[in-house]
Amino acid sequence: MKKLLVLFLTLSISLFGASKFLMPDEAFKAKATINPSMQIEASVEIAKDIYLYAEQLKLEVKEGSGISIAEIKKPQSVEHHEEMVYLESPKFLITLQKDSDASGMQNIEFVLSYQGCSEQGLCYEPLSETFNFTVDRSKLDVASTTKGAVESKETTTKIAPQEESVSETDAIANTIKSGNITLVLLTFLGFGLLLALTPCVFPMIPIISGVIISQGEGLTTKKAFGLSVVYVLAMAVAYTIAGVLAGLFGANLQAALQTPWVIYSFAGVFVALAFSMFGFYELKLPDSFVTKVSKNSNRGGYIGVAIMGFLSALIVGPCVAAPLAGALVYIGQTGDAVLGGLALFFMSIGMGIPLIAVGVSAGRFMPKPGAWMTMVSDIFGVMMLFVAVWMLERVVDEYITMLLYASLGIGFAIYLGAFERESHIFKRSVALISFIYFVALLIGALGGSTSMLKPLSFLQSKTSQVSVQTKKLDYTTVKSIAELDELLVKHKGKKIMLDFYASWCTSCKELDAVTFADARVQAKLSEFVFIKADITENSKEQKAMSKKYGVFGPPALIFFDASSKVIDSKTIIGFIGPDEFLAHLNQL
Repeated sequence: MKKLLVLFLTLSISLFGASKFLMPDEAFKAKATINPSMQIEASVEIAKDIYLYAEQLKLEVKEGSGISIAEIKKPQSVEHHEEMVYLESPKFLITLQKDSDASGMQNIEFVLSYQGCSEQGLCYEPLSETFNFTVDRSKLDVASTTKGAVESKETTTKIAPQEESVSETDAIANTIKSGNITLVLLTFLGFGLLLALTPCVFPMIPIISGVIISQGEGLTTKKAFGLSVVYVLAMAVAYTIAGVLAGLFGANLQAALQTPWVIYSFAGVFVALAFSMFGFYELKLPDSFVTKVSKNSNRGGYIGVAIMGFLSALIVGPCVAAPLAGALVYIGQTGDAVLGGLALFFMSIGMGIPLIAVGVSAGRFMPKPGAWMTMVSDIFGVMMLFVAVWMLERVVDEYITMLLYASLGIGFAIYLGAFERESHIFKRSVALISFIYFVALLIGALGGSTSMLKPLSFLQSKTSQVSVQTKKLDYTTVKSIAELDELLVKHKGKKIMLDFYASWCTSCKELDAVTFADARVQAKLSEFVFIKADITENSKEQKAMSKKYGVFGPPALIFFDASSKVIDSKTIIGFIGPDEFLAHLNQL
């Protein structure tokens, strides 16, 4: 009986003793992420009564990538059992450096090695975890030629937790990384609704309205809704595909489609659709791309509407905003095209919801066949012509577009009955006001003015002209990295603002006309060296310049400190109003 009791106690002690030891994956949980500043944030989460040997903990970047570790910040270790150890979960901040003056994205392998013990007397075998990251080399400093730089920069002082200042774009990218999928998608849907109020989306309103109106008799609300949804879904697919490609490969598909021949062709589509609405023909020529698109649209074909939606997204509204850039940064850093693409898709749907409402209303309030029907078709035909001229602004001289706007507007005002006494007073008033404005626009164009808001400004006195000219911002335009680097070296020690813009970018023009025209902003910007990076042509040199600074499309405002280093947290993507921009400048 005594032997059985001893055996029972021995087994019990063994079993309960064994239960105190944790498996390695329970005792240690290694983590590593890369932040927007291209620093690696690593940690080893340790369970209760577990500690790590400080000497055995190693942080390494595998050789061959051209990227190495410049500095490691780590918490204070303590003496325990005559060894320097970490009794609490340690966190590390690793600053990277590049071995040459290279730019672009680079894949690296980061290895975290460690060994620890349990207070119960069990020591674990050495463990290691490998993490793969994509690093933007343009955000890294060039490595020092001095050997052993990493060891000399290491510090054992404890890092106080602090919030890192990041740009709006990086903050949005971090939201995708750390957020719940449902929350991320709903957030981007909200971003899309806000972007629907920007100038880049406005030109799509007459397009979708014209497509719906062109269906003619027999158009029901249900069919108008179906056509609108097809248009918006096609637009969303286009944005998603272009965004994912830009994020993965750094190729801006939308910018590539801003070449003159594409713009001329698409403007021709709108001219053809306009004349179709005027009743000149029904577009039955089978050999023309314009004919196919318009033919399908006019006959109620959903394929034609989808083509219009797809192309409109790529060609009509190519401007980049912070939410779009944030999603592209996330895709570029993580390679997660699925979640990034879903975010872009939901953002596009948000942008399209108001367009669906416009399309449905166009179908619901269609007048019965007759004079009203003819007039509505003519009005939307004129709107299509205005969209065509708006697109031509990107590739033709400003004077020509002003002449086209003026000629189109004068003809439309006469059509509305500007000089018909029998016409309704309201209709005639609108027509007369339009006629006066477009005549002023014509005179302004002939007089050399390029302002749509102040076409007769050239008639001011020379003194007034001088005072106006002195208010214009001074800037230098560059089109390549070499030109930009030369200016950065020349103005080193000064505050510098770099504006990525393109002539086809609507938000860029809005920045010039609204924000940069503000007297308070101009006074503050006089403290900066103002450089404009022109990426209109999307040439090889311009693509390289955009890639170096992580710009997926205009507008983008980048700021440099006194050492000509980019202040990542202050980068602005998309349009920003004068008050907000002024507050931003005051923080620099």
